[in-house]
Amino acid sequence: MRDFSYLRAATLDEARQAVLQAGASILAGGTTLIDLAKCGVAEPETVVDISHLKGLSGIEVTPSSVTIGALSRMSDVADHAGIKSELPAVSESLLLAASAQLRNMATIGGNVMQRTRCPYFRDPGTFPACNKRNPGSGCSALGGITRNHAVLGTSEHCLASNPGDLAVALVAFDAVVDLGSRRVPFDEFFLLPGDTPDRETVLQPGEMIVGLSIPKSAAAKNSTYLKVRDRQSYEFAAASAAVGLELEDDGRTVRDIRVALGGVATKPLRARAVEQALIGKVLDASTIKTASLLAMEGAVAQGDNTYKIDLAPRVIARAIETVSTDKSGGLA
Repeated sequence: MRDFSYLRAATLDEARQAVLQAGASILAGGTTLIDLAKCGVAEPETVVDISHLKGLSGIEVTPSSVTIGALSRMSDVADHAGIKSELPAVSESLLLAASAQLRNMATIGGNVMQRTRCPYFRDPGTFPACNKRNPGSGCSALGGITRNHAVLGTSEHCLASNPGDLAVALVAFDAVVDLGSRRVPFDEFFLLPGDTPDRETVLQPGEMIVGLSIPKSAAAKNSTYLKVRDRQSYEFAAASAAVGLELEDDGRTVRDIRVALGGVATKPLRARAVEQALIGKVLDASTIKTASLLAMEGAVAQGDNTYKIDLAPRVIARAIETVSTDKSGGLA
C-alpha cells in the first residue's frame, strides 16, 4: 500500500466534491477498499471517509416499498424484521455473503460496488494484462484458468463475473438506486463489459450511492435466494438465483415470477426469458426445467467454466420449486 491523504467529509456535498479529484476513493465500511489496496489494485491518493455521515443508514418499510440507506450494515439489513418478511430473498442473499464479521462492517452501498474476484484482476504483479484494471492491456483470463468466470455477458475483452449476492436479489425485484441527483433502475446500473470493461456502472464523476428502494410485491414476499458454491461458507457463487413467485387465485397458475442469476454473468442478470415462459403456466417439474434452460441462451464457455451452463438452470429450477412448494410438500 502506498501513502495517501485522509479526508473526513463533513457533508455529502463535500464528499461528492472530493471524489471528483483524481485518485480519490470513498471509504464507508472499508472491507472492499482495504482489500483492493492490499493487493495493489486500488492506489488511492485521497481516501474520503463518509462512514459517519448522518441520514444514510436508515431502513424504512412503507406500505409500498422498502428503502435502505447506503451506509446501512449488511447484518442490520439481513436481520431487519421488515426485510425478512417482505423481501426474504434480500435477507437470504446477505446472510449467504461474506462472513459474520464482514457483514457487521460492510455497508450496503459498498456491497453493491464491490469489484470482481477474478484472480487476474486482483494480481497486477503477476498479471499486468487486465482490461478492467488497465484498459487496452488485454485479458489474462483468455486462455487461462476460468472456472469461476462468466459464461453470459462476456466479450473478447473481459470474462470476469460479478461477485454480488445482494445485487442478484435487487435485480430480480426491480430495485432503484438513489444517486442523490437521479434515480436509476438497478437492472440498468451495471454495464456489460463490451470493449470498455473498466467502466462497470453508470456512475458519473462525483456521484455515489445514497440508498436503494425496492417496491413491495407478492412475488418479492414469496421469494428465496439459492446459492451453490464450492464450500458452505465464505465463498462466492458458482451459480445463484433469486426467485419470487405469485400465483393466481386458483393457487396453481403463475401470475408473476421474478428470476435473476448470479455467479455466471458479468453483471447481475435478470432471466426474463424464463419469466416469460412461465407466466400463465401451471408449474410442474417438466415445465420448470424447460423454462430454466432458457436462461443459458447465448452462453459462451471458456473451457473450465463449461459446468456453469448445466448448473445454472438447475439452480433456477430448484429455487422455483422452493417458492412454489405448498405445505403438503408438492408443487403448488
